This record gives sequence, structure tokens and C-alpha cells, in this order.
Amino acid sequence: MEYRQLGRSGLRISTLTLGTMTFAGKDNFNAVGNTDLEGAKRQIGMALDAGVNLIDTADVYSGGVSEELVGQAIKGKRDDLLLSSKVRMKVGDGPNDAGLSRHHIIEGLEASLRRLQTDHIDIYHVHEWDGQTPVEETLSTLDAQVKAGKIRYLAASNYSGWQLMKALAAADARGHERFSAQQIYYSLEARDAEYELVPLALDQGLGILVWSPLAGGLLSGKFRRDADQPEQSRHLNGWSEPPVRNEDRLYDTIEVLVDVAKTHEVSPAQVALAWLLSRPGVTSLVIGARTDEQLADNLKSADLVLSADERAALDQVSTPDLIYPHWHQANTASERFGAPDLALHGSRSGR
Repeated sequence: MEYRQLGRSGLRISTLTLGTMTFAGKDNFNAVGNTDLEGAKRQIGMALDAGVNLIDTADVYSGGVSEELVGQAIKGKRDDLLLSSKVRMKVGDGPNDAGLSRHHIIEGLEASLRRLQTDHIDIYHVHEWDGQTPVEETLSTLDAQVKAGKIRYLAASNYSGWQLMKALAAADARGHERFSAQQIYYSLEARDAEYELVPLALDQGLGILVWSPLAGGLLSGKFRRDADQPEQSRHLNGWSEPPVRNEDRLYDTIEVLVDVAKTHEVSPAQVALAWLLSRPGVTSLVIGARTDEQLADNLKSADLVLSADERAALDQVSTPDLIYPHWHQANTASERFGAPDLALHGSRSGR
């Protein structure tokens, strides 16, 4: 297992992170998975044995039960791993049970610490943008919790480029702890993050953690053009993330995945994960699984190395269209592209 530095911080995390949205399966989360406590202990053990050192959860997963299972499953192992959790989503019926206000962050953090049975969270994410709370209120609250020792590192998740840059600028201007990373959706199925979020991370020194790197299982190799979908597909069970906007490109991409996988005698899922780990700025992939077999297969991707030609073939079949202003910059400014620009334009310019 490789360990990569989280942005400009001194923290090193494994290239694969164990995701726990499949734990518990309460309410709508049953469409994703329903791993019980014994299964959680088993999967956490498998991940640790493979060299994974980060477990990712959130207060909203199964109404907090996912955090509870993680807390119970890691008893006696807390010093051997890092914990990541999140705050922002609606967790109750009260008027202050959502958002990034000082009130909700403190309440949410304390509740997560109790459920996880720990005195600190290593990476604490703001789970989504809150357009009604001043960013200064959010940042000053998070900064205070870092100073109190309850949070070690801060991260954002699902922010747009301007929202993330606003938060970073506000933190820098006031001397608050800034985000060390962002957790984003990024996969061969949809590379939207390359427009702004990946270049921003490279420019600002943020680590990138990727959620749903297999596009909700769409890149597992089980979905093929003109074939019946698997019965256990979360897309057949009321779960709409991620949305598929271009089915033809998705199936074209899967065909290349399958061909590359045959060459290496591995699963298409391993190839999809290995491709992502080769992308600029990517620190770690958050992998979760319905079954132990799926997890064991995904963990093997940490050791898979694709050739330059294989990476190029996958890159070409999945390359997103250039939207404005990127197509204009490609036409008129490419001679002065820097490393952040090339995260989007590199394969097109041959650099």
C-alpha cells in the first residue's frame, strides 16, 4: 500500500480509504448496503491488513448508525487508524439540525465523537456548501475545534470551485485553519472535477479524496451495453447517485475497461481504480463494498500499475468536452499552461 501526503499537511494516508456508507443500511441507505456489526469488524480488519489507514464515515449515514458501528468495530484499534467524518446534512427535524452554523457544527461534532467513541476526528469534512451561513462563522468554529484538539485536519466535500476558493481565501485572510483536502466525486464515468476542482487542488495544495470512484458500481464490469443490469444494482433500488448523462460514452468506457482488465487478468473495477490513482492530485479513493468479496477485489487495485498506453486509452474514451472558458483557453493560451491547467488539458495537448 502506498501512502500519500494529504495536500500541504504532514499527514500521510493510504491510497485506498475504507468507506462506510454501506454500514447499517438504515432507511434510504439500504439501497447502498446493509453491513452489520460483525461485517463491519470483518471489513475493517480486511482493510487494515491490506495497509489501509483511513476509515471514512459521516453523521448522516444511516442516521448516525454507521458511525456507531465504526466506533464499536474499532475498539482496541483506534491508535492504528485515522478517522474521517462529516457535518452539514439534515440530521433532525429542528430548525438548526442542518447547515454549517456554529450551533450545528458543535452539536454535530460532539454527537459524532460520542458515536465513534473517540476524543478526536482526524479529518473533519464540511459535507456540502451552506449558502445561508457566513463562511467566516463556519471557519472560525472549525478553527476553534482544531485548537481544542477535537479535530486534527479540515476538509470540504462537494463544493464548487468558487465556493472552495472563497473558503480558502477567508481562512487565509483571518489566520484560521484552512482545508487540507476536499472529497469529491470523480471517476471514468464523469470527469467534471477536472474543470475546476482538480486544478484548484493542485494550485492551492489540497489533497483529493474521491467518493464513488466506481460510479456507484457502474464501472465494475457488470454493466454492459445491451445486457440486463445486475439485480443488486443500487441504481435499480432507488439510489440516483451518480446520475448518468451520457450512456453511450459510459458503455464505450466500460468496453475499454474490460479489454484492459483481460490483459492484466484482473477485474474492470481494479482497472478503473488504478486509473484514478494515476490522475494528477488524487490522494486516496474511498472504497466501500456490499460484500467482503467486493472489498477484497477493490483492495487489490492498490498494487495494479497500468501502462502509459492503457492509461491513454482510458483517458481518450472518457475525456469530457471542453466547456467555456476552457475551450477558449485551449485555443489561445495553451503555450503558458501550468500544472493545474494541464490536469484538464494535458492529454489533449500531448503534455
